[in-house]
Order: sequence, then structure tokens, then C-alpha cells
Amino acid sequence: MAKAPEKTRAKKGGAASVGTAPPSRSALDSLRGQIDAVDAKIHALLNDRALLARQAGVSKHEDGHTVDFYRPEREAQVLRLARERNKGPLRTEEILRLFREIMSACLAQEEPLKVGFLGPEGTFSQTATLKHFGHSVRALALSSVDEVFHEVEAGLADFGVVPVENSTEGSVNHTLDSLLGSPLRICGEVELRIHQFLMGSMKSIGHIKRVCSHPQSLAQCRGWLDEHLPDVARVPVASNAEGARRARDEEGTAAIAGETAAEIYGLKILATEIEDRGDNTTRFFVVGKKVFKPSGDDRTTILCSALHTDSPGALYRLLEPFAKHKISMTRIESRPSRRKKWDYVFFFDIDGHAEEAHVAKALAALKKRASLFRVLGSYPRAVS
Repeated sequence: MAKAPEKTRAKKGGAASVGTAPPSRSALDSLRGQIDAVDAKIHALLNDRALLARQAGVSKHEDGHTVDFYRPEREAQVLRLARERNKGPLRTEEILRLFREIMSACLAQEEPLKVGFLGPEGTFSQTATLKHFGHSVRALALSSVDEVFHEVEAGLADFGVVPVENSTEGSVNHTLDSLLGSPLRICGEVELRIHQFLMGSMKSIGHIKRVCSHPQSLAQCRGWLDEHLPDVARVPVASNAEGARRARDEEGTAAIAGETAAEIYGLKILATEIEDRGDNTTRFFVVGKKVFKPSGDDRTTILCSALHTDSPGALYRLLEPFAKHKISMTRIESRPSRRKKWDYVFFFDIDGHAEEAHVAKALAALKKRASLFRVLGSYPRAVS
């Protein structure tokens, strides 16, 4: 199996001290009895939590749906508390995953949330959906970013999950363009560490004639491909899962995708973690119809355009209210406005929630200076 360049890895867990004698049979039976007792307590507490969630109005009512009782700001607070109090030995990542699944199960007691994602099955968007909402949702694989937005707008899905930017390759323009023309709001964000795997049905990489993957994944692995498969054709496709399907069905075709895709499509892993950067991360937006309250650590995304784009200092005048009110801007992106040629709109990400006083003042000042202004959403920062 070919491997990506060596990466520094931290050892997970600790080995038992050399020379430590294993527990006796009676001691082992005692430990297992204690574990069973703890399991019983955990089980009882989980049911207690589900009952409290039901009393708090989380489960479905006759006059409402599960989405009416979903509170991402509250879930973010629960996860932050879990992160702060974790002292080990379980890793914080595992604690957060467990609490996410507990909240997901409590919310879905009578009816699960319906969440659309950029499919088919096996994409990173599916992984991001399950990371954010847990496995007790009904995840709907959809064929395009446009379809994700359409299903949520039509009420056929409660929320949608779409990629918006990658730390290596930048923005996903299709998502930004969809936000420009959609009434949906941004309700949350997910950050997903991306590991890319080369997979196929062949015995070795020497039998590969073409590599299929999403253009973003091909770009994230450009250096590895240049070194190991310089003469192999690179074929962009709509999703990594589509590339994996082609690798299953076409002789000589390999794919770049997440490890899950290899399991789903019955492919061999030919090379592991071939992304060029060790910190390769993709950010996803959760889109929906609802506006949520502050969680205490939030981000706001704004869409705007300058009043006089051809005058000097037009962008400066848009940014000035942020500096005046001491608000950090974490991202700026421009896209064609579709109103006339060479006219652009800006997407800003700023720290804080639109309902916070200093943020509200800055947004009010910005609105007066813009020909187009929309708050696309205020949402909890990704918890990791």
C-alpha cells in the first residue's frame, strides 16, 4: 500500500507499565461487577435525561414538529460545559461525540429531524451532518447544493448541511451563490478535519489509469498526486462518493474520498491520508428557516454591497463600523452580484451575535452604507 508522506502523530492512550501483573480472576470479576453497576446508573440517568427533555418541550407536540424544539444555542452550551469539565481519561473529542448522540436521541424521541446533505452517501457532508446532529436524525442524501437549499425551502427537510470553505482550497462558490438567492438562514457551522484516501478495485496504484474526485479533493491532494501519479488523468466529478462509485464500476479508475466511502462501495484503500496539509479542514454551514438566540460564543455572516462601488474607499466604508465597535472580522469573500456586470457583493463573517448591543450598532451603521444588506445568520461557533 502506498502511503502519504510521514506525518507526526501523537500516541493515543498509554500502555500498561512493563511488569505490571494482570488482575487475578476474583479481582477481574469484582471489576466487571463494578462496571455493570456503573452501566446501570448510566442507563437510568440517560432515561432521566430523556424524561426531562420531554418535559422541557423537546419532543414532538400535537401542534408542532421536532424542529420547533431544536435549540442549537442550548446544545452548544451543553457541549462547551462538557468540554470544560472533562478531566480524562476519555479524550474531549469522544466526550463531545457522546453528548452529541445523547442530545440527538433525546430530541428524536417521537420524530427525528430531517436533514438534507450534499450526497450521495459516503461524502464528507454526510459525516459533517452526523457530527453536528448525531445519528438519531433522518439524513437525506441529495444530488446538489441547489437541491439541498430547495428541499429546506420547500419544507421537505428541516435543515441542510453544505460545504462553504476549505482551509487549503478556500471557498465553495456554489454555496455562496446559493445563499445570495435564497431566503434561508445560516443556523450553525461544522468544522470537519478532512483525511483523503486513495481507493479502488485494483491491486496497486501502478494499475490506475484515472483518478475521480470532487475538484476540491483533487486540489487538496495535488502535491501527492504530482509525486506518486504524475501521468494519471484527474477527472473532476460532482462528489467524492460519485468518484467512489465510478471506481467500483470502471476498470482502471481510482477515487479520492473519505474512508467511509471505501466501506460503502467495497473498495480497497490504496493510500492513506494523502492530503497535502496536515491541518486540512472543511467548514460547513447548517441552513434552515429559523433564527436562534445567542449562545454566548457566536458568529454572524453578513451579505452586503457598497453604495458606490466605483468610488475610492468603498470597501473601507463598509468595514469601518466593525473597527469602531471593536468587532473582529474573521472572513471576507466577494462574488458577482448577478445584478450587472462587474458588480460584486461581499460576504463577511464577524465575531458575535446580531442581537448583542455592539454588534447591532455596527450592523445598523453598515446597513446605511450599503446598497444591499442582509444578515444571513447568527449561530454558535463550532465546538471541538
